[in-house]
Amino acid sequence: MQQVDTSRVFQLREDYREVGRDLVKLLRFVDMNATGLRKILKKFDKRFGYKFTDYYVTTRSNHPYSQLQQVFKQVGIVAVAGALSRNLAYLEHEHRGSFLSIYDNPSVVLQDPIIDQVNHAVQKLTHATSFMQYLGQHALIVQDDTPSGSEDNVDDESYHFMSLMLNLVNTFLYMVNTYIIVPTADDYSVSLGAAATVCGIIIGSMAVAQVFSSVYFSAWSNRSYFRPLVFSSIMLFSGNLLYALAYDLNSLTVLLIGRILCGLGSARAVNRRYISDCVPLKIRLQASAGFVSASALGMACGPGLAGFLQTKFTIYSLTFNQSTLPGWVMSIAWLLYLVWLWFSFKEPEHFAKAAAEAAARTSQPSESGHQESANLEEGLAQPLLLGSEERLDDNSEDNDDEDAKSSHEPATSFASAYKLLTPSVKVQLLIYFMLKYAMEILLSESSVVTTYYFNWDTSAVAIFLAILGLTVLPVNAIVGSYVTNWFEDRQILLASEIMVLIGIIMSFRYTPHYSIPQYVSSALITFVFAEVLEGVNLSLLSRVMSSRLSRGTYNGGLLSTEAGTLARVVADATITAAGYLGTDMLLNVTLLPPLVITIVSIVATFCTYNTLY
Repeated sequence: MQQVDTSRVFQLREDYREVGRDLVKLLRFVDMNATGLRKILKKFDKRFGYKFTDYYVTTRSNHPYSQLQQVFKQVGIVAVAGALSRNLAYLEHEHRGSFLSIYDNPSVVLQDPIIDQVNHAVQKLTHATSFMQYLGQHALIVQDDTPSGSEDNVDDESYHFMSLMLNLVNTFLYMVNTYIIVPTADDYSVSLGAAATVCGIIIGSMAVAQVFSSVYFSAWSNRSYFRPLVFSSIMLFSGNLLYALAYDLNSLTVLLIGRILCGLGSARAVNRRYISDCVPLKIRLQASAGFVSASALGMACGPGLAGFLQTKFTIYSLTFNQSTLPGWVMSIAWLLYLVWLWFSFKEPEHFAKAAAEAAARTSQPSESGHQESANLEEGLAQPLLLGSEERLDDNSEDNDDEDAKSSHEPATSFASAYKLLTPSVKVQLLIYFMLKYAMEILLSESSVVTTYYFNWDTSAVAIFLAILGLTVLPVNAIVGSYVTNWFEDRQILLASEIMVLIGIIMSFRYTPHYSIPQYVSSALITFVFAEVLEGVNLSLLSRVMSSRLSRGTYNGGLLSTEAGTLARVVADATITAAGYLGTDMLLNVTLLPPLVITIVSIVATFCTYNTLY
């Protein structure tokens, strides 16, 4: 009787697994149809210039017989998966006594693999993301959904962990370098005989240089990763050294040259590219999350470190104070990083293989000529006239091959990359520009505004900026782990834009008395929801952007970096220009442009809302 019960249990378990396999097939079928539908509509939009996507989603999403909501929300599928999981667990728990020996009875019952397959298929279809996936999309390091073995040319043997760590440390140090001067830039400019609002030019000069450095670093990473990182370290060491020496030289020009050299050393494009190309697929998500985490920690540590450098002394006629110490500290940090990089970085193997293949091709011209002659003779041996069906087949195959080849080639210039931008991608880049503009206004003018209205010293400003930076990871954890599983990304996007608008409106000075609670609360709302907006914006951007922008020099990461860098340049220039109107008008004047851009971005989001899925 015991043997009969055991066989029934095994039969029931196999039946449940069969249902699970059928459910996985159904989910993959729905996912394939949803992906195909999205690509077909995008192709229609591109070829005919008509918003078929808007029309289709608008007319079908709320129709009583439409299946789109079921595709988006998977009504009932999660319940079926839960029932399968409970029943399989019940069979495992209730029938442990049927094992042949005590050694076959496991102490911990593992979840059946078919349940993992079902959950993975549901997660892929709904874009329900974990915190790690959310951070990975935040970095805009695009991953293929179903990569094949040939596509992922990075194996565990060629992967070098120390090289990855060096890229992440480069990211961290660069973000520290960017924000360590923010609390003291106004004092530094005053000590050199300039106005306090010239801090906008001091901070923004680094971003101006980064506009150009992002392009040549992205192109350089096609041939090497080691040499760009070495060049980056040298430029940042030199730039920080000039920034520190400008005080004793009493030269604002030397200070600005130092910051420009720092911007020319921005290797974030190389850091992104290394993770995308040289990290195995199974840990690429964690590496992408590490990239975002390193950036966030650097953003918080920069102002915090400046708060500890409140001292003054002189060594051999060199002045060390709160203005120059950030330059000295960062120059030493980059020198140590350069030594570590020189002895520990390992160039990826595919560069060496590519060089060897190129050398082999150039050293065998006779073989290639012989092959061309053979092809020519073979072509002459063919009949001159083909049947109509054969000609049509050949032409269609050639056209298909050409279309397939051209449709997968990466963009070769900014012009060709711009042609690949659909209206929804353009709106997402506008939103990215807007949020970076608003954040840069808030951070760069914080020292001037808080000193003028509240008499805060450098330590207070540094603590305030550090607290803002420390909110990044917790906010991303909440949004990535919970909020994105409850709401669609486009809903979070629109709500975050509205909250950023509310934060900007709250920041205006409406009365002669401007209070600390008003400034701090409005700054927190603006900064926190701008961070939420950035993560969701880049997540959507990675989905709506053409696959041709995921590779090559002019990729999606470069475009988003350029949009954000331009926003920082314009914001810092706005602060300096508004300074000529007086410090009392600085706050309201600098808040007007982000207010207008935020309203425009909200309107644009409504216009493309139905394409964001």
